[in-house]
Amino acid sequence: MRYDHHTLANGLTIVGEYNEAAQSVAIGFFARTGSRDETPEISGVSHFLEHMMFKGSARRSAEDVDREFAEMGASYNAFTSNENTVYYGAVLPEFQEHLIDLLADMLRPSLRQEDFDTEKQVILEEIAMYKDRPAYSVYQLAREVYHHGHPLGNSVLGSTESISALQRDQMMAYFNLRYAPNNMVVTLTGRYDWDAAVAQIERVCGAWQPAETPRALWEPQPIPQEHMRADPQRDRIYLAAVAPGPSAQDDERYAADVLAQVIGGGRGSRLYWALVYPGIAHSADISYAEQDGAGAFYMFVSCDPSRTREVIDLTRATLHTVQAEGITDDELARARRKLASGLVLHSETPMGRLTSVGFDWIYRGRIEPVSEQVDRLLAVTGDDVDALLRGKPFDNLTLVGLGPLAEAS
Repeated sequence: MRYDHHTLANGLTIVGEYNEAAQSVAIGFFARTGSRDETPEISGVSHFLEHMMFKGSARRSAEDVDREFAEMGASYNAFTSNENTVYYGAVLPEFQEHLIDLLADMLRPSLRQEDFDTEKQVILEEIAMYKDRPAYSVYQLAREVYHHGHPLGNSVLGSTESISALQRDQMMAYFNLRYAPNNMVVTLTGRYDWDAAVAQIERVCGAWQPAETPRALWEPQPIPQEHMRADPQRDRIYLAAVAPGPSAQDDERYAADVLAQVIGGGRGSRLYWALVYPGIAHSADISYAEQDGAGAFYMFVSCDPSRTREVIDLTRATLHTVQAEGITDDELARARRKLASGLVLHSETPMGRLTSVGFDWIYRGRIEPVSEQVDRLLAVTGDDVDALLRGKPFDNLTLVGLGPLAEAS
């Protein structure tokens, strides 16, 4: 492997993880912007803008964008999160120049009023669709209640009201601020031509104007609580819980991954044996999510309404037992191996490495090789997990529920 880095005069950063053995190249434009960077008046604009990037530019129509991706045989897409918006594609190495040109051009969109009006209806349909998904609804409810005013609780989709009221000029102002080159990272993985990529990106992106791109990084202040919302249209209770965890910049994130794996990482985890195996709940899992300057554990359980109180009590008991007694050596060894195996399997293609390399740079300013990540996972000790648990993260649990409360125990 070889690691490359270059920054243009306007602040646009280019990073790469070169793999001579790879048969493809993956390229992504990472914009450090998401719902946490929005105000209530423009809630959902990051995700809406992601859609608009596919509507064409001064050089290309929306049909041109789709056709050119297809002509390259590219695997491509984009996604928006609370913190980042990423546009990416993977192609054979001979299409590197074409893919860079297309992605860079997309990121200077026309934002035509007629396209804005049409796509607004698409976004409103998407919001309505997600409202019908209880797993998404309880996840968003948990984020809002846990963060209670912190921008990390903002909805990625926005609301029907905020999207309906959003104007094209507001989107343009947001674009000019958040898509400044000094707030973006271009990432390449696989078998790429570095010198050619840098020269081309300098040529097509070098005139982009930098801007001040502040982000509020104050820590969330969770309040332990239970919050239940009635939804009689459901036939099950959906529970979500959030507890504080290490930030993306904290070395304890490896111990947090191991801890989450032990508690609720699927079959064989503590929550599996306590809730799923005996048939008390249909599903139960927990994961750790790193974020900029903050982090959290997210847990999800679904169950029959009549067993709601039993499930909540067993979940709390499981978490408190782990917090009080730690994890066993056998659990530690199994969790480390499972996480390391999953990491290696996911990293076997340039596309599998792209987001890890890009987010490494955005969050930590360096690329952490897969071998180093595996070594750090396998080096997590029981003492490391105990140190994390001494902060008693599960004492600050925010637990929310959604479903037919009249039928719940």
